[in-house]
Amino acid sequence: MLESEGALTQKDLIERTTLPSRTVRYAIGRLRDVGILSVRFYIPDARQSLYGLKPVSEGVV
Repeated sequence: MLESEGALTQKDLIERTTLPSRTVRYAIGRLRDVGILSVRFYIPDARQSLYGLKPVSEGVV
């Protein structure tokens, strides 16, 4: 979803994937642990974060 849609909030991810919130939170944690998830402040609502994929350097798989 993040690859096709771009950066999204956790709430947006839950709504668009129709996955349970616990599953989305787990996936966010795992992606952050392996270092491929970027987290930014979400300006319209500072209580939320904006999640996106980190850019992949050329030659890195």
